[in-house]
Amino acid sequence: WGINTYKPWMSFSLAGSAIQCTKQMISERFGRGSRTVDLELEAQIDVLRDTKRKYENILRLARALTNHFYSMVQTQRALGDTFSDLSQKSPELQTISSYECVCDVQDEFGYNAETQKLLCKNGETLLGAINFFVSSINTLVNKTMEDTLMTVKMYENARLEFDAYRADLEELNMGPRDAVTLTRIDTAQQQFQIHKDKYERLRSDVTIKLKFLEENKVKVMHKQLLLFHNAISAYFAGNQQQLEQTLKQFNVKLKPPGADKPSWLEEQ
Repeated sequence: WGINTYKPWMSFSLAGSAIQCTKQMISERFGRGSRTVDLELEAQIDVLRDTKRKYENILRLARALTNHFYSMVQTQRALGDTFSDLSQKSPELQTISSYECVCDVQDEFGYNAETQKLLCKNGETLLGAINFFVSSINTLVNKTMEDTLMTVKMYENARLEFDAYRADLEELNMGPRDAVTLTRIDTAQQQFQIHKDKYERLRSDVTIKLKFLEENKVKVMHKQLLLFHNAISAYFAGNQQQLEQTLKQFNVKLKPPGADKPSWLEEQ
């Protein structure tokens, strides 16, 4: 017997399973079929889905902040370069009668150039912190949480299959007990046990993953919220030393100047 011998049987088996699951789904939807319910686990899953939606909103807003702040830093760099250029050569200022006034204005261009360059440097440091925050939240939401929700989806499918085979077995047990029916009951009992084991295994997997996800989420968010708060506070307080110390504390590595444009911008 080759693989081709099994293909018709496999196709029939898969089709039969799909029909049973569809029948079970319709029965549940119209309130005629019973479903296995784990109230505590389903409540935890609902909380996870709600949390993921809220964290996706944080991620969206943090990315918008990064986008706007990046543009501001680029503008400050360009403005600083312009001020610096004008501090060295300003022929239009020669129309001013007083030589001292010309020097004063050129000095002011120089002071403003230095201020903008300092703001630009601090801005790039803050961008490094915000990008690190965005990257960590993105990993938490789109990898860690998503991985758990994929297991949840497998669990929910297994629950539907389990209930479908359970309903099939219950229906057969309520019918006549002739030789043909007893054979069908025996087969249904085997399928029921297989899908019960699968359902219980995936329920255990989801429970474990939810537990570890919660622990990881608390750890990640505690670190990232502290980083975000300290970096933002230091920047707007004009405390360059504290800003740089914050990045060192959280092991944030800065990229070369101008390289902190978020990669997600290129994807949009």
